[in-house]
Amino acid sequence: MSSNHLSLHSFFPMENKIQNYAWGSTSSIHELFGFENESQQPQAEVWMGTHPQGCSMVTFDQHPIPLSELINSNKSAYLSSDIAQKFGDLPFLFKILAADKALSIQVHPSRSQAKKGFEQEEQAGIPLTADHRNYKDDNHKPELVYALTNYQAMNGFRAYDEIMEFFTDLHIVELADLVDDFSHALTPQGLKAFFNGLLTLSEQRKHNALDQLLSYSKTHQEQAEFALITELNHQYPYDVGLFSPLLLNVITLQSGEAMYLSANTPHAYIKGTGLEIMANSDNVLRAGLTPKHIDVNELIECTNFVPIAFDELILSPQKDNLHDNYNIPVDDFNFAIIHSPKETQVGTHGAEILMAIDCDLELHSQNREKMALAKGQSVFIPAYIGSYILNSNGRVARAYN
Repeated sequence: MSSNHLSLHSFFPMENKIQNYAWGSTSSIHELFGFENESQQPQAEVWMGTHPQGCSMVTFDQHPIPLSELINSNKSAYLSSDIAQKFGDLPFLFKILAADKALSIQVHPSRSQAKKGFEQEEQAGIPLTADHRNYKDDNHKPELVYALTNYQAMNGFRAYDEIMEFFTDLHIVELADLVDDFSHALTPQGLKAFFNGLLTLSEQRKHNALDQLLSYSKTHQEQAEFALITELNHQYPYDVGLFSPLLLNVITLQSGEAMYLSANTPHAYIKGTGLEIMANSDNVLRAGLTPKHIDVNELIECTNFVPIAFDELILSPQKDNLHDNYNIPVDDFNFAIIHSPKETQVGTHGAEILMAIDCDLELHSQNREKMALAKGQSVFIPAYIGSYILNSNGRVARAYN
């Protein structure tokens, strides 16, 4: 496709990459959206966007091409001149995510931390594919998740006194000094030292501490946190991340609830299916529930040790007629749910991806182009069309800028 070539089409139906990560569900995406899975592989994520590890395909002049190629042919038209100038690419990645097993505990760096870390690793000549590489790009990775089923996760540190109460009740001999020090400094610095101490235990001390944690958990299954620790141990035996339910808020989103995950905040998805939208980045600093590399020093440097109140975790939408708009503190993306639109007009300022959640979706544009999508299907809408009309008997997810 030649540069500056511009399609006259209003809508580009997408063929999206399914990621078969081991933690994914073999049934959830099939049950919700009818995606085939004859081989019964885990279907963990469906990627909608231009990420090179799973770029969506669209049709141009009756030929399938990567969405990135379409956008690159005329960025100012497909993205808008403002977005093209500011980001240079589609600035978000949109996903269906279906977890049957917990994902690793993660922290994502801020934009400035990512820029600095990426430059340092580039200068050091560390290959992008190296196991100990932390920064795959120079961008931050804020995320929003919208639950399609009950969706269990951990997000942000608990209140200091909650953490202290758990570890005091445990009476783990190997952690006595760490717990005592933390009891005299229930502050960000105190939690930082405690967290660092847990992650840097010697193998023998870690094993002994986890032995005591698992024994206590076995006799306290009536408490949700200890039941979860037992469950996680079946997935990640004797992993230091088994302490995380005592450190982090554990929450189960109900279908239709949303949560924002900001930079520098430890979090993990445990199980459930949802929609996820994020900045177009792959920067992950791991903190547990993983066999992969944990860079403790970099993780500590990029973590905010201030608790998040449990009642602040769920993100309430701003309601505007049929639209639930989720206001978030970044400019990489916006997210909305549109409920049962009937001849509803939507104006565009940048590129958009729509996905039909519950049932079929019909679209038409000012130039009378029409398109129908089945549930689970998605469409790329370029900035240049200005507006479009929506019809559906169910929810429509809108990822846009």
